[in-house]
Amino acid sequence: MDKEKLIQVIADQQDLRFKPSDLPRQLEFSADREIVVISGIRRCGKSTLLHEIRNKNTEYSYYLNFDDERLLDFKVDDFQVLYELFIELYGKQSTFYFDEIQNVIGWERFVRRLYDYGNKIYITGSNASMLSKELGTHLTGRYIPLELFPFSFEEYLQFKKVNYSQQYSRSTEGKSIIKANFNNYFSEGGFPAYLKSSNKQYLKSLYESILYRDVMVRNGLTREKELVELVYFLASNVSKLASYNSLAKVIGVKNATTVSNYLNYLQNTYLLFLVNKYDTSLKKQIQNPKKIYFIDIGLAKELGFHHSADNGRLLENLVFIELKRRRKDVYYHNQNKECDFVIKEKTKITEAIQVSWSVYEDITKQREIEGLVDAMQSYGLREGLILTNSEEDTIVLNEFNIRIRPVWKWLLDL
Repeated sequence: MDKEKLIQVIADQQDLRFKPSDLPRQLEFSADREIVVISGIRRCGKSTLLHEIRNKNTEYSYYLNFDDERLLDFKVDDFQVLYELFIELYGKQSTFYFDEIQNVIGWERFVRRLYDYGNKIYITGSNASMLSKELGTHLTGRYIPLELFPFSFEEYLQFKKVNYSQQYSRSTEGKSIIKANFNNYFSEGGFPAYLKSSNKQYLKSLYESILYRDVMVRNGLTREKELVELVYFLASNVSKLASYNSLAKVIGVKNATTVSNYLNYLQNTYLLFLVNKYDTSLKKQIQNPKKIYFIDIGLAKELGFHHSADNGRLLENLVFIELKRRRKDVYYHNQNKECDFVIKEKTKITEAIQVSWSVYEDITKQREIEGLVDAMQSYGLREGLILTNSEEDTIVLNEFNIRIRPVWKWLLDL
């Protein structure tokens, strides 16, 4: 690309340094030589985290954000020119920061060369498939993958400057304030910029950017109506079981493979997640219906049709995202009864979790307990967890110990 234009972009972007007034995003990692790869949905805070890392380092000038329309002509051959310009403009440094690097085809070869010559590299990206494929091919064993999500409830309280200590949460005032903020979090979700503006047009703009740029343009798709209808249906039915064949009928396509491809494209953007039924047979996992969850509850509400009866399913979606944030390997259980989540560590199921808006009604409590116990019996567990909007209790049933906890306490580990 034009060298003078590239110099201008580099200079302009130097002003994008992290601002201390923003809430710092935090991911725990320890990296010496390894390449740090931060991935996640658009506008979840990856750039803020990258600038925070820059701010802490003495070397911070070798930075470029490739999600800039002036870099549309940037090709892999231009990396060498970029490297030379960095040295000319800022002198010799050995730390590089690349934002949304997946926009440049072949980027991993240049990053590998930088790594081989002893440089430190931080990169971000918004496409799970492209990052994993390229990292796995050329950078195996040389990088640390980190996934960033929209604000957790803990970060939401930090953003709102609310005290959430265990001692404070036990007081009448503290509990009420934290619960009120949880209600708001349940309504708004955790996208940082949306929380600052409360402008729902922002969420619409984010979705359109993902749909058109990251799904349709990147994958050469033209059938916009099918994709829009698919996302609308899924957002309106979060936490429900769905098969490729049933979804194909909903959006009016003949081939279930088309739906499978659409869902893969959407997953790659981190907009939504597909969860398998747990089975020791991988083939059966693939064949069984999936559960669909969205990256953010506020976005799911904006994209779909919901009413108060959906609160339980939306609460389940919120719990799933927190499990992903905690890097859990999540499945659903469905043998004799259904259990919302079972967590696998290595080769064993170690946790079983049900989510229900309320277990106040006996028939609801019985259903949730039966599903949880079925999972506990299946995997040899003695303890299980039911997460609710506000109820708290402990149930001992034969050899099983079942805790009922409010989601907001669980989210804060209180």
